[in-house]
Amino acid sequence: MRLDIQGLRAFAVLSVIIYHVAPLRLPGGFIGVDIFFVISGYLIISSIVKNLEEKKFSFQSFYNRRLSRLAPVYLVVTIATAILLYNSLLTSEYDSFAKSAAVTLS
Repeated sequence: MRLDIQGLRAFAVLSVIIYHVAPLRLPGGFIGVDIFFVISGYLIISSIVKNLEEKKFSFQSFYNRRLSRLAPVYLVVTIATAILLYNSLLTSEYDSFAKSAAVTLS
């Protein structure tokens, strides 16, 4: 575990949280999202380069790893959102949400 990357992640997450809680205290806090994307890109590219150098890279294994890491969280968030919105939205709004959620899951 690289402490420098963990520190940048912490800074990114905290800046976004502070921005949402008190936007006037840190008006540029949304920059944390950009920082997080840069860190993710760096780590992904580093992994690809390492696998290419070791002659172990394959698109199938790359995408399988990404899917196995992201899909469970995505499903939980989508289902939790659907449950929370069920009593909060008008029927037509919920139908629109449900259609969007179904499309993204397919």
